[in-house]
Amino acid sequence: MLIIPVKEGENIERALKKFKKKFERTGTMRALRARQQYIKPSVERREQRKKAVYVAQMKQEEI
Repeated sequence: MLIIPVKEGENIERALKKFKKKFERTGTMRALRARQQYIKPSVERREQRKKAVYVAQMKQEEI
């Protein structure tokens, strides 16, 4: 459960922004979307490897 302390006189828009940021960091929506369909473990590992190769290439290009 997310708790956002709102100080007296603080703008409600700012509190809402804090809530959205915290909610995004928890990864709840990402997990829900991932659970909508089953992904085989082998396919998941393959995707992770592809992502790791891509990130490594991007870092290599920076140098």
